[in-house]
Amino acid sequence: MPQQVKRAFKYRFYPTGEQAAELSRTFGCVRLVYNKALGERTRAWYGEQRRISSVQSSAALTKWQKTEGLAFLAQVSSVPLQQALRHLQTAFGNFFAKRAKYPRFKSRKKSRASAEYTRSAFKRRDGQLTLAKMVEPLDIRWSRPLPQGTEPTTATVSRDSAGRWFVSLLCEDTIAPAPATSAAVGLDAAITSLVTLSTGEKVANPKHERRDRARLARAQRDLSRKAERSANREKARRRVAKIHARITDRRRDVLHKLSTRLVRENQTVVIEDLTVRNLLKNGKLARAISDASWTELRSMPEYKCAWYGRELVVIDRWFPGSKLCGACGTVREKLPLNVRAWTCDCGTVHDRDVNAARNILAAGPAASASGDGVRPQRESSRKVNGVTGSVGGVRVGGALGQAKQPW
Repeated sequence: MPQQVKRAFKYRFYPTGEQAAELSRTFGCVRLVYNKALGERTRAWYGEQRRISSVQSSAALTKWQKTEGLAFLAQVSSVPLQQALRHLQTAFGNFFAKRAKYPRFKSRKKSRASAEYTRSAFKRRDGQLTLAKMVEPLDIRWSRPLPQGTEPTTATVSRDSAGRWFVSLLCEDTIAPAPATSAAVGLDAAITSLVTLSTGEKVANPKHERRDRARLARAQRDLSRKAERSANREKARRRVAKIHARITDRRRDVLHKLSTRLVRENQTVVIEDLTVRNLLKNGKLARAISDASWTELRSMPEYKCAWYGRELVVIDRWFPGSKLCGACGTVREKLPLNVRAWTCDCGTVHDRDVNAARNILAAGPAASASGDGVRPQRESSRKVNGVTGSVGGVRVGGALGQAKQPW
C-alpha cells in the first residue's frame, strides 16, 4: 500500500542583494543564539548542577532581544532563532540517549550556514516562495515539481562554501510501492570497482576526486599564496570550494542513480555492514574509500528500500565473503588485497569481488531470519564438516554449492 513519508525537495535559488544580506544576518543570528544557549546550559550544569529547559531557553531569547548589545536579534525573523533552540534541544536529547557526543559550538567558518523557517514564517503563492522579513519572492529554479495537494511544512535556506544558495522544502509525500519481483542481489563494495553485484556485474568506480585532483591541487596552492583576510584569498577559497562541490555533486548523482536502479530491479538487497570510520584509518586507502563514499552507498538503499517496499538485509562486517569458497565451503586463512582472483583446493577459480557478492547474497536469508548480522566462527582456515557445515549460522559448502543458487 502507498505510504506517507516526509521528503525534502531541494532547489537552488539566486537571491537579490537585499535578500542575501538579510539571509546572511539571519545565519549569523541563528549561530549566535545557538552558541549562547549552549554556553548558558553548559555553565549552568557544570557550575551549579542545574539544567535549563527549552522553555527557559526560549524565555532567555526574549530577554536577549531586549538587551542593548543584542537588540539586532529582533531585526531578523524570530522563527529561525526559535528553531535553533529546538535543534539544540534535539542535540542534547541525542547526547543523553548516547546517540551522539556533547553538542559543539557552531563555527563561523566551518559550520553550515542555514536557517529553518516554519509555516508561519513563509508563504507560498502562485508557485513562488516568500520568506518572512522579505518583500520579493525567492528566484528559485524549480527543477522538479512538489507533490500535488501538499504544502511545505518547513523551508530551510542554506548557503554552501562555494557561495551557492539552496532552499529545502519539507513536504508530506505519498510513495507507491514498486512492483513486486522475485529478484535478489548481493553487493560487495570495493575500490577498483564501485560495487560488484552477485550477478557478476561490476559497476565502474568514477573516481571523481582523482579526476579533479590536479585541478584541486593547483587551486589549493594558489590559495596558500594569498594574504590572510584579503579579497583575493576569499576568491581563491571559493574556487577551491567550487571544485569540491563539483566532486560531491557528481559523486552523489552516480550513487543516487545506482541505488535507485538496484532497489527498483530487486525485491531483496543484501549488503555488508562496513565500519567506514575504522577503514578510513588505513592511510593508504583512506583517500580512495572517501572518494567511493561507502557511507552514502549504504544509507541510500536503506531509506529507498523502506520507501518502495523492498527488503534490505545487512550482513555482519566479519562475514568472510571474499575468503569463503561458495562451492565447497572452505574458508581461506589469508587473502591479501592484491589477490584479485584465487583458486580453491576443490579446483574452483574465484574472482575475489564476484565471489564475495555471491556469498553475501547467499548469507542474506539467514541474516534476515535471525534479524541480526552474520558473524563467522573465530577459527583459522577450515572446512566445516568436510564439505558441508555452517559459519555463524550460515550454511556453507553444500548450502552454497548444491542448493538453488540465485546467481
